[in-house]
Amino acid sequence: MRKQSKTRLSRKELFAAIRANRLVYLLISPFFILYGIFGLYLMLYALALSFFKWSGSGEAEFVGLLNYQHLVTDSQFLQAVVNTLIIWCLSTIPMVLLALVFAFVLNMATLRGKAVFRALYFLPNVTSTVAVSIIFATMFANSYGLVNFALTALGLEPVKWMSSPFWVQFIIALIVLWRWTGYNAIIALAGLQKIPYSLYEAARIDGASSWQIFRRITIPLLNPTIIFIVVTSTIGGWQLMEESYMLVGKAGGIGKAGMTVVLYLYNKAFLERQFGYGSAVSWGLFLIIFAFSFLNQKLIARETE
Repeated sequence: MRKQSKTRLSRKELFAAIRANRLVYLLISPFFILYGIFGLYLMLYALALSFFKWSGSGEAEFVGLLNYQHLVTDSQFLQAVVNTLIIWCLSTIPMVLLALVFAFVLNMATLRGKAVFRALYFLPNVTSTVAVSIIFATMFANSYGLVNFALTALGLEPVKWMSSPFWVQFIIALIVLWRWTGYNAIIALAGLQKIPYSLYEAARIDGASSWQIFRRITIPLLNPTIIFIVVTSTIGGWQLMEESYMLVGKAGGIGKAGMTVVLYLYNKAFLERQFGYGSAVSWGLFLIIFAFSFLNQKLIARETE
């Protein structure tokens, strides 16, 4: 009886708090309404659609787990997963390291013009992905690219950038690296500036070396920010599409090296009109992102303990 009365009391208090703060809930309700309609509902709809075969018109045919069975044996999907993983390794890992280095440089007390550097680092993130991809495609073009022009001027042989699967993936990774390193550096800088300076002073008074301060104070306190950067970079890296599409087209370029998972999803769902299978691909991508994000979070947390 006591437990029930406590439960009833807590519910009454909850409803009383909601009534007392109804204006606040009313002001934040548009976000949840829009998320419920354009986010949660569409996710659940895609999950339901993944069990059907549907071309976008006519009646949908229920196929059960057939789309998922085809997904795990689809060589094109598996190739897209491998391509995305390679591009992710070439871009995300050095991006996170460079972002941390830039953040430490921007946090130096002796650095002048910090506001200018912060704006310059953040500028690539606000530029158009389409424009950036076109510029990189022009720079690394086989015949008239600026990079090959510079190599020729130095007496070196030009490189067939767009004729090599590895170089195609490298250029896509370079676009990602250029666009997102500064953004993550600003986030890491915000995390560094939240660390109380008194901790550094106390450590120096106790005779701690710079490495000990970095290892025992900076990294553990920066750990939540590092995890956030790694997880968001993992999610963004696996959702890669625009850079690849603008650089090598919908077919993925030479050897389909630029065929990422999201580009493959786009081809299946919107070009080939296999909306059921495309929904299965999207949920397969969700599971991959969840697994990688969870694994990265655990590894980063253990390394910084």
